[in-house]
Order: sequence, then C-alpha cells, then structure tokens
Amino acid sequence: MADGAGQPAFLGISRSLSGRAWRQRPAEAGLVRAHMQALGLDEPLARALASRAVQADQGANFLNPTLKALFPDPSSFMDMDVAARTIVEALQAGQSIHVFADYDVDGASSAALLVRWFRALGTDLPIYVPDRLTEGYGPSAKAFDTLKASGADLVITVDCGAAANEAVAHAAAIGLKVVVIDHHMMREHPPVCAAVVNPNRPGDTSGQGNLAAAGVVFVLLAALNREGRGKGLFEDRKEPDIRQWLDLAAMGAICDVTGLTGFNRALTSLGLRVMSDWGNPGLRALLAAAGAEPGPAKSNHAGFILGPRINAGGRIGKSDLGARLLSTDDEAEASALAAELHALNIERREVERLVTEEATRRVEATGAHDDGSAVVVIEGADWHPGVVGIVAGRLRERWRKPVVVIGVDAINGIGKGSGRSQTGMNLGRAIQAAWNEGVLIAGGGHAMAAGLTVRVDDIGRLRDFLNDRMAGEQAHAEALDGVEIDALIEPGAATRVLFEQFEQLAPFGPANPEPLFALSHVAARDAVAMTGGHVRCRLVGADGASVKAIAWRCSDLPTGQALLSGQGGLSVVGRLKADDWNGRKGVQFEVEDVADPRMN
Repeated sequence: MADGAGQPAFLGISRSLSGRAWRQRPAEAGLVRAHMQALGLDEPLARALASRAVQADQGANFLNPTLKALFPDPSSFMDMDVAARTIVEALQAGQSIHVFADYDVDGASSAALLVRWFRALGTDLPIYVPDRLTEGYGPSAKAFDTLKASGADLVITVDCGAAANEAVAHAAAIGLKVVVIDHHMMREHPPVCAAVVNPNRPGDTSGQGNLAAAGVVFVLLAALNREGRGKGLFEDRKEPDIRQWLDLAAMGAICDVTGLTGFNRALTSLGLRVMSDWGNPGLRALLAAAGAEPGPAKSNHAGFILGPRINAGGRIGKSDLGARLLSTDDEAEASALAAELHALNIERREVERLVTEEATRRVEATGAHDDGSAVVVIEGADWHPGVVGIVAGRLRERWRKPVVVIGVDAINGIGKGSGRSQTGMNLGRAIQAAWNEGVLIAGGGHAMAAGLTVRVDDIGRLRDFLNDRMAGEQAHAEALDGVEIDALIEPGAATRVLFEQFEQLAPFGPANPEPLFALSHVAARDAVAMTGGHVRCRLVGADGASVKAIAWRCSDLPTGQALLSGQGGLSVVGRLKADDWNGRKGVQFEVEDVADPRMN
C-alpha cells in the first residue's frame, strides 16, 4: 500500500485519524553505512542522519558544528563590506547612529547584537521599534522623519527594510543615510540606500539564505571587527569578542523558524551553549519570571519559554520591550522588563484562546474547513492583530490547510490579517498576487506565512481570489502532508538512553526535524482530558511495558478521542521528550499522530 506521494505506507497507514499518510523518512543505504563506519553510529541514528541529507563528508561537522569550519566569508554577502565600512566610518566621525528593528524576537535579538557591539566600544546605539498597531511592520516615512528630527545621521534597519523601497527613498530625500540588514524575500530591485545586506537578495551568492536576521547581523559584527582593525578602531580599546553574544543569534534562528543546517546550525548549536551560562541579564530574568530553572539551554527554552514572552511585547504591549530586555546589562531593569513581558504573555494567551475558540466555532459552523476549498479565510470584529498569526497557525494544524485570520476594525472598515500555510502551497506568493490585483491595501510574506491589510468590503473577494489562485497547489500539498517516521520502537525502548542518543542531532528545526518514533499495537491507559484540550495517558505495549504520553490540543479531535476511549490496537507516532521532574531523568512521549490500522 502506498500513500498519495507514491511512497510505501509505513505500518500500512495510508490515512491516520488526522487524515495523513505515514511513511518512513527516506535514506540512501550507502550513505547510512558511510555514517556508521565514519562516525561509529548505530544504524537508527546513522539512518536519521542520512535521511536529513547530511552527506558522508558532512557528518562530523553536523554532529559537532564549529564556527571555524562553517563561518562564511562576510564579503560573500552582497553589500556586506560596504555596510561595514559605512558604519565604522560613521562611528569614527562621531555621527549619530540608530538601529530600527522589527518587533519580534529576531528583530529584538538583531538590535541587541548591534547595541552590545557598540557598547563594547563605549558608544550608545538608540533603538527604534515601530508600534505594531499604529505604525505597522517595517520602516515608514513617518518613522524616518521622527529619527531625523531626533538627530540621527545613519539608521541601520534590522529584520526589516529590504522591501521598504518607498520609505527608504524618503529617508534619502531628507538626508538620512540607511543601511538595511534583513533576510526576508524582497522585490527585484532593492531600496536605494548606502547598503542592502540580505542573503535572499537577488544576485547574492553567499548561500546563506536560511539565516535569520540575527544570523546576518552576527556576520556583520565579524565584518565590523575586520573593518575596524583595518581602520585602527581598536588601537586604544579591545576588539569585541562576538562569540559572547552567540545566544542572541540562536534566539533569532530558533524563534524565526529558520533552516538549521550549515553555518546556521553552528550559530544555533553554539549559541545554546552560550545561553546555558545564562550570562545575558535579560534572558536570565525572563527565565526566572517564567518559573523555569537555569540549566543547559535547549531549543525549547528559546522557542517555547523565552520567545513567546519576548514576542508578547510586540503583539499586545510596548513594541520595544524585547529589544530593551536583550540589550540591558542592568539587573533591576532586566527584572522589571521580564516581569512586564511575562504578564503580557499571560494576557496574550487569554486573548489568543478567545479568538481561537470564536474563529473555530465560526468556521466549523459553516463547514468551510471541510468543504474541499483550498484556503480558509475567517474574519472577526476586534480580533487583536497581534494574535491573528498565532491563531492562523493553530487552525492550520487543526484543519491541515492554509488559514488566514483577519481582525476587523469596523469603524475604519479595515481588516488586518495573517496567514499560515501548508507545505506545497505558497501563501506569500498568492498574497502578493492579491495585492498586485488590487484586492489588498498591503500584503506580503513567504511560502509558509503572510500578512495583509484589506478593506472589509473586499474580504469576500480575497477569499475567492485565494481559493481560485491556490486550488492548483492543493492536491500536491495533500500528498506532501504525511508523517515522516525515523524508527519503529516498542514502548519499553522509549528510554532516556534512546532520547540522549538522538539528541546528538539537536538543535531541531526546519531542514532538521525532530526525530519521530512509531509505536505499533499499543493501548492508551489512564487517559485524562486536561485543561486546554490536552490528553495525558500511558501507552502500553503487548508485553505490558509502557511510556507516559501527552497529546496537545486534541481532546475534541479524532486523535484525542481515540486515546481517551482507551482502545487497544492503536499505532501512535511522536517525539521523545526529557522528563526531569523531581530529578527523575525519564522521558515522555509527545504524540504527533494516531492511527487505527483497522481503518486502513
């Protein structure tokens, strides 16, 4: 039996309870043997490495990445040398330099990297972060006017600016010099300014397109040190050791969900080691505010504990809180900022919950989630624009199709929305086309995520446009929407030893997915529905051995219902997670999908 992509169905599961096919992650046998021989790995781990497209000569650097082996030549980035020269010359001339940052974790981390480099040289670097509600994303003519009036001579935009051609042109018109450091997709022609550094810029040959903005800024710091050495900047002061700030580069890479391969993997892996010392006062204070214990940092710290709290400032609070937190060396300020961000995150979660519940009810009442349409577009009055992207992501997970969620300002007749897509369906391209056709006031993004502004009267037109535009990609996306499994194990084999063996592949993210293990013919015992729609249980094999398990946000879905029913004969796929509660050093099975083989 094969799945929709033509691959054999793993365990015979061509359609799970979430509607997905299961397949084993493909790996070339010769490459598996090469990794076993060269690295001394057991077959399952060598197979996992091969299935992630790690070639025979790349295995050692993948498992033990170093900056020495993987750091790119800064000059390979288009305009990087010009950017470094412009900044160093402005610094030596005593000009007023400001950083303009996006309001998310990547923007905050990018700004903090520059602030700390300037501070090491005894210079303050003021931060400007636009307000999400009143200014929107990225540079604007108004923002540049404000910066010019404050005395700025040079503005460095980070994690934004690469597509802000009109705003940057205005900056030039008022005599404000601009250097753009970004990683987002951009127009064919870049903004006209001093320098545009972006590995995704047309014509850039650095090969570093998977970097977050914080990664690009980290390379800029190396370029600034090199330029500074050539211009005598460090004759009377110590050259900054940029390695101490790798934790900030890791924050951007993880929270912006970038591909963790090559140099970006090295940045992230080594950055987590630096983070583990918790030397950054802001990160340390935020960890304490969240009630988490300091210790070895994992991707989970950045992605699920620290990142959401930093983002909460830009979503529903003050947009510059995250950048200020990551930049400060003042313990009292860090503690106060962390407490404020933690409180905002609690508020954000409640706002998100309410919008998610309302949006779910509205869509399922109309059947739009299950009518064969390519895209779900849902709007609601006064839905906070700071949470619509998270809600879209939640609903995409639930319905396995692209979702656009729009918060409507009825007084002004304007909706601000955000969308999340499925692999194989390019939502950003469709949103750009909608803007080109005049359906949107503004819009853009990339394949998996997009933002937009639309007149309320045009929301129906937008829904029809996106469904028509993306219908041709739907069948391909559905075929791709499978669960790729690394290994079949028994519940008794789900041990700390196995977990730690596969942890050698960490950090995980796009292009290096977290390993997925399958359990066959298990029963869910002691299943309990928890607050938030989660299900907790034990998965028990035929021999009586079991592993503790948790399934997130699924108690009302077929997967959760199957677990709650306590039935046997289930196949379950999930991830192994550390369970260190009360020092027990165990594991928990985090359920990704459930199948009943009898239904295939």
